[in-house]
Amino acid sequence: MNSVWVRRGLTAVLIAVLAICGVLLHQLYQRTLTGNTAGEALIGGPFELVDQNGNTVTDQTFQGRLMLVYFGFTYCPDACPTALGVMSAALDKLDVAADRVVPILITVDPERDTPAVLKDYVSNFHPGMLGLTGTKDQIAKAAKAYRVFYQKAAGPTPDDYLMDHTLLIYLMDGDGKYITHFGPDATPDQMADEIRKHL
Repeated sequence: MNSVWVRRGLTAVLIAVLAICGVLLHQLYQRTLTGNTAGEALIGGPFELVDQNGNTVTDQTFQGRLMLVYFGFTYCPDACPTALGVMSAALDKLDVAADRVVPILITVDPERDTPAVLKDYVSNFHPGMLGLTGTKDQIAKAAKAYRVFYQKAAGPTPDDYLMDHTLLIYLMDGDGKYITHFGPDATPDQMADEIRKHL
């Protein structure tokens, strides 16, 4: 009889220990995903780039305003113009509130996307849209901060190439902190509705 109770007691203790280990492992996994203990997404951070007018801008330039940030390039055949078109349409739906949001294209192709090229390109979209470029190192630093992947894709000639890159639009708050992101299937209505929640 005593041995039965001992076995039951040991089994209960073992189950409790396993449950505690499970909780601790889950917490460790969550911290690994976010990279910190507060549960905040590690997307965004300091950057210093040049806009389409040749002005130096940093993440601090946009303090107090929401940012819609997309990494792409002007020679992009479809994904980039589609994403920037959705951003522009979403801002149009916000009417005057759109002044509190900065739509930004950060190029992943600084070799070809000079300020002049970007100025011509972003003029096809929202009037408030900024095109940002910089040195290869500056672009790499900004992309790393936003967890953006990009690489040159071979083309028919060394000068005629495309860029593989992350296809997400990031919504950042007035302090440059990540709020959410939109995938390639996001609609202007969905984007505008989400932005309104944070204005």
